[in-house]
Amino acid sequence: MSGGHSEYNPRSGFMKWLDDRLPLPRLMYDSFVAYPVPRNLNGWYTFGGILSIMLVAQILTGVVLAMHYVANSAMAFDSIEHIMRNVNYGWLLRRLHANGGSMFFLAVYIHMFRGMYYGSYKAPREVLWILGVILFLLMMATAFMGYVLPWGQMSFWGATVITGFFSAIPWVGDAIQQWLLGGYAVDNPTLNRFYSLHYLLPFMIAGVVVLHVWALHVVGQTNPTGVEVKNMRKETVPFTPYATIKDSFALVLFFILFAWFVFYLPDFLGHPDNYIEADPLKTPTHIVPEWYFLPFYAILRAITFNISIPFTDFVLIDSKLGGVIAMFGSIAVLFFLPWLDTSKVKSATYRPLYRQFFWIFVAVCIGLGWLGSKPPEGIYPTLALVLTIWYFAHFLIILPWLGWVEKTKPLPASIADAVLAKKPAAGASARPAQ
Repeated sequence: MSGGHSEYNPRSGFMKWLDDRLPLPRLMYDSFVAYPVPRNLNGWYTFGGILSIMLVAQILTGVVLAMHYVANSAMAFDSIEHIMRNVNYGWLLRRLHANGGSMFFLAVYIHMFRGMYYGSYKAPREVLWILGVILFLLMMATAFMGYVLPWGQMSFWGATVITGFFSAIPWVGDAIQQWLLGGYAVDNPTLNRFYSLHYLLPFMIAGVVVLHVWALHVVGQTNPTGVEVKNMRKETVPFTPYATIKDSFALVLFFILFAWFVFYLPDFLGHPDNYIEADPLKTPTHIVPEWYFLPFYAILRAITFNISIPFTDFVLIDSKLGGVIAMFGSIAVLFFLPWLDTSKVKSATYRPLYRQFFWIFVAVCIGLGWLGSKPPEGIYPTLALVLTIWYFAHFLIILPWLGWVEKTKPLPASIADAVLAKKPAAGASARPAQ
């Protein structure tokens, strides 16, 4: 879908002169106007565009906030109050940025689950998927460092707990932790490091997004059938106006939800303790990260046992290191998803058994998020361990097994056949496809 002759025609002498020397207008036209997309894309395919707009919004609001923020442990909390109370529209900028982070993760989770449902990670789109996982990792690092900047109680103690887990890594753990902290405890050097990286990483994300879009345009957009485009004329439409109108409508709906949180529930997604200035001598009763980290936090805390050599007391992996391995492993396994799913059929539309396991997996992820918000006591760690085992089993056992045993539905010969099967011909009575 990426090949073909460009149809761009400069409309002025200046544009022709520029096109001969720097064909940027041609690139934009070919990428966002004439670029062919499958005609059967549904609303779940709009979140890529939503994420692009949200990234721009986060960078713009973040740059302005950085002009007024003071990266000093003695003044950071007060500088946030200054932004909220004294800077023109500072309250709006901060609420847009803080809630924008949550909306960003909401959109990216939907985007990733859509990719899993329709098999968007399968050949020839493996690199496209891997770049997406790299973006997810960069987003998580950026969000974690940004959460520390308000220098409230949850910011301080969240950073203390999470960075403390790096010390569990054998041999190099203490050195990594001290490098992150800039010392032996969360303090002013930590805040400066996190502020610098939080400012830098979004621009790295933007660079990887360019690669992600480039890879998408090379291999072409997937579609709900999972069938590749065979006839460009019948099965595709230009990106503009068809996809842009659909994306714009979805963006308006998404921004209505975004505005609801910004103007009516601005603190709903945050933690009350983070409106108390950081106090190293007073530990909160229950330390929790932001909601979008909760599934991985539950996996981290699910490992409460040591792994020892049988019939000896020698501990190979203690519970702390085991939790760290499980947490990072839950993300690392995503890199190998294109090869763990052995089915030749891409879309869950034609995979009835996979579709059931997919929704179980979604429920497991939501359950892990709920458990991550609970204290590590009672039955919660046991439930977290059960769901963690299922999480890894989905990738390492269920997906390879389904590729061997699942009986899939017949695939349509083309996208056009799938579309026409849902739309009776004019004058014909509507009846189910045989």
